Amino acid sequence: MNQYQGPGLFLTFEGIDGSGKSSQCRLLADHLRGLGREVVLTREPGGSAGAEEIRSLVLEGDPDRWSAETEILLFTAARRDHLERTILPALAAGKVVICDRFADSTRMYQGLSRGDLRATVDSLHKLMIGREPDVTILIDMDPETGLARAKGRQGTEERFEDFGLALQEKMRAGFLSLADEFADRFRIVDGAQDMDAVAADIARIAEAELDQRS
Repeated sequence: MNQYQGPGLFLTFEGIDGSGKSSQCRLLADHLRGLGREVVLTREPGGSAGAEEIRSLVLEGDPDRWSAETEILLFTAARRDHLERTILPALAAGKVVICDRFADSTRMYQGLSRGDLRATVDSLHKLMIGREPDVTILIDMDPETGLARAKGRQGTEERFEDFGLALQEKMRAGFLSLADEFADRFRIVDGAQDMDAVAADIARIAEAELDQRS
């Protein structure tokens, strides 16, 4: 699906719950805008009207509300709408798209951590999405610390946090494995640093990628 390629930069953030992805997405967006870049800051699931409706279905409620198979279909539907309506138009216009989670999260949460469904995730991704990020920043940190942070937010979107520490430990190992599998686009940042140090590392990565494309 080469028609999905555009002149912009598609940059995603991944990591376990509570790793600080959302805050770092915002900090990077502000930093790049300060450098004169046009930036679209978005998230998954969500990022478009239809995808935001699906978000509430998959992130709220009882942990056993959906099977992993049903979640894969819901996330893929949300991602397709997000891609069509938000990501691809922004990339075609030469903008930087910063996305809080993308397909790698589905590969982890539904594909590996809750069953051996990775092949299903990859098949649906190839059929319906066909686009990988240009760069993926993995914020790596201790699962126990991340879960404590995530639960401390006391929000309504805690369905996956409610699966407990064992899931977060599987997630961390899985994300590091993905970083090896897709080494050409993954960049690992130490999330145990303070927020400013993490932000500085991420800014250097993003600027280097943009310089390569200029």
